[in-house]
Amino acid sequence: MPRARPSPYADAMRDFGPSPSAEELEALARRALDALPSPFRESLGDIVLQVDDFADDETLDSVGIEDPFELSGLYEGVPLTQRSIDQSGSLPERVRLFRRSILDEWAGGADSLEHLVAHVLIHEIGHHFGLSDEDMHALEEGVA
Repeated sequence: MPRARPSPYADAMRDFGPSPSAEELEALARRALDALPSPFRESLGDIVLQVDDFADDETLDSVGIEDPFELSGLYEGVPLTQRSIDQSGSLPERVRLFRRSILDEWAGGADSLEHLVAHVLIHEIGHHFGLSDEDMHALEEGVA
């Protein structure tokens, strides 16, 4: 039996393992939340953080998106800047991260997964505070 020759690509190959789970992405997101400056972190209240593989059809329809890979995160609630006493008794604010969309963006880009998760999370948290895109970028730079 001939001896197998080692692959010329053996040094370049590595074992990537399974894709990060929803729990692992949530842990990354919670670390990013913990890194927020205290005025923001302490003002989050009872925001629910949820990680799903994809947004459901109803959610995609509500934001006018057809391809579930195009939505990596969503804030569901009323921004602090728009609240009134009439909102009492409403559902808690929620930030949803969509794992497969985030992993797809991560695979096609140069950012670390930690940075990408923090970016999406901070963008959605920014909606809660009624921040502009410029303010969200400044907040993200403070966390990074």
